Amino acid sequence: MKRRLLPSIPQSLTVFAFWLLMAEDIGPGNIVMALLLAWLMPLLAARMEREFARLGRLRGLWTLTGRLLWDILVANLTVARQVLGPREKLNSQFVWLPLDLTNIHGISALTSVITLTPGTVSAELSEDRRFLLIHCLSTDDPQALVAEIKARYETPLREIFP
Repeated sequence: MKRRLLPSIPQSLTVFAFWLLMAEDIGPGNIVMALLLAWLMPLLAARMEREFARLGRLRGLWTLTGRLLWDILVANLTVARQVLGPREKLNSQFVWLPLDLTNIHGISALTSVITLTPGTVSAELSEDRRFLLIHCLSTDDPQALVAEIKARYETPLREIFP
């Protein structure tokens, strides 16, 4: 593999420009620092392992979006009722969700969907990317929560991110 002094000229130019834009003044010290970062950052970025997004069938995207918007509305009402109701009725839990998704971009989309839905927050992804820890404001049946997330969100995301 051929090693280059500047692995990505566009990235170098972007780093250089952003450094100078963030600097308070465009003096010699900031220009030298911008040049150093414009050289160093693309070299470091080239060494990182990248996983590119693979997209599959997008036909379920509109259904998933509609379902998510509806679920956000319903969850807002449910959370408001739970928070304003008696505290002892809340059953806050952490639940591990086994993942069938393997694409990191699909997993990221799932964590965003879960966090967007009030009452649930994605908390941690296991190192092997096979389990996602979710905090739920209130649930009496963790297995039903897992089944619902898998059916409503993970299954359509698996079609989008194979």
